[in-house]
Amino acid sequence: MDDATIAEERIDRLAAFARSMTRAGEDDLAREAVRLARRIAERHRCGVPRRFERFTCDACDAYLIPGRNARVRLQEGSHVVIRCDCGATERYPYR
Repeated sequence: MDDATIAEERIDRLAAFARSMTRAGEDDLAREAVRLARRIAERHRCGVPRRFERFTCDACDAYLIPGRNARVRLQEGSHVVIRCDCGATERYPYR
């Protein structure tokens, strides 16, 4: 296995870990996992999966779970609006 595939596998594992820690209420461990996954992606120049990118807060590195620490709304036009508990807002287009 080359370094890129090892890095992608580790990012996937860290994303699953961050999701489970957020559900368990361990927000600090989830934030550390998100930071580590982003750092690995930068170091190995591979992107993070779209689901991981969309469900993490860029401002506070929280793993976002709708209804728990994030609000998800549909905006007229064609946007999904995700607001973190820290107040950061992201908008993504949809069809």
